[in-house]
Amino acid sequence: MALVNEHFLKLPNNYLFADIAKKVNAFRTTHPKADVISLGIGDVTQPLCPSVIDAMHRAVDEMGAVETFRGYGPEQGYDFLREAILKNDFLPRGIHLDIDEIFINDGAKSDTGNIQELIRWDNSICVTDPIYPVYIDSNVMIGRAGVQEDGRWSNVVYLPCTAENGFVPQLPDCRVDVIYLCYPNNPTGTVISKQELRKWVNYALKNDTLIFYDAAYQAYIQDPEIPRSIYEIRGARKCAIEFHSFSKTAGFTGVRCGYTIVPKDLTAATLQGERIPLNPLWNRRQCTKFNGTSYISQRAAEAIYSPKGKAQVKAVIDYYMQNARNMLASFRSLGLTCYGGENAPYIWMRTPGSTSSWQFFEELLYGAHVVCTPGVGFGPSGEGYVRFTAFGNHEKTEEAIRRIEKWIR
Repeated sequence: MALVNEHFLKLPNNYLFADIAKKVNAFRTTHPKADVISLGIGDVTQPLCPSVIDAMHRAVDEMGAVETFRGYGPEQGYDFLREAILKNDFLPRGIHLDIDEIFINDGAKSDTGNIQELIRWDNSICVTDPIYPVYIDSNVMIGRAGVQEDGRWSNVVYLPCTAENGFVPQLPDCRVDVIYLCYPNNPTGTVISKQELRKWVNYALKNDTLIFYDAAYQAYIQDPEIPRSIYEIRGARKCAIEFHSFSKTAGFTGVRCGYTIVPKDLTAATLQGERIPLNPLWNRRQCTKFNGTSYISQRAAEAIYSPKGKAQVKAVIDYYMQNARNMLASFRSLGLTCYGGENAPYIWMRTPGSTSSWQFFEELLYGAHVVCTPGVGFGPSGEGYVRFTAFGNHEKTEEAIRRIEKWIR
């Protein structure tokens, strides 16, 4: 008989945002006239910029003509997009990569979940806490996380990021094999300085540790001193894989496109101590399990690097960051303690008094008809916090702010 992968049975019954959707749908069923505004899930609301739309139309026309039709594309991505990424995302920061180190994907979520296939099931993993749930859940599925006890996985090293330590995680006090870092951080909206990031790279080099660095929100950084790529730190090519997404940069949540950097300098060891480059292994994995991102999506992504595309994308990012500024100003005027929102599209708010994350979620939903995300869903250190997203449109966000102000007062 076929045996199930029992590691899947260890997962919580639902993904965090599926739980939220279930609760919101239940509320809508019992309150059919309520106008619910969601500031919870990190999905964009503004339409694709004109340069992207034009590029997609041209690509569709190409697919409709015999002379320019394209079937399967390269699993690693088309060179036109990889070259645009090199010239615009890395060279201006003094980062030199080979085109073969860039792998185009259908969104960063896929690769952040799949990348752990490259390493043995018994590697130890370390995460900042709170953290994006996919990092841990994908490791649970392969059997690397152990068992869950009181909200923590037994084989996961948690590094608390709290107000008490300024949301700056401390280096592990033991050696670990793999570290997940996400900056600007989802969910806290906080960032990391070059000095602090250098500590992580140095730790990884000293301890032969692999860093998975999620830079999905780098386009929202406003402070020029904050690093947008881990490869701005000397030595990172030897210890880090980096993930990027066009979902939040250019509104591609429905288009699906991103990319992953796997440097050729990066290696991992066999049990016999042989060093194996990970770049060709990831290439082999992609060629086996992935047929490539659609040509239309890749032409759309290429368009954001044109002069017009850059200006249009920046305008949309500024639009969302205005929402963040408005929320921060309002919440703080109410005496609420908030973090993030200055270099990221997320507000991390401490719940009043001793209110739990899910309790505040319920009270806000029923009291103001506004949806947030319970912080505890991102990890143990998220208890007592909720996350608000700045990805709504101005009108809905302003209405949500007014409702929250009225409800709090």
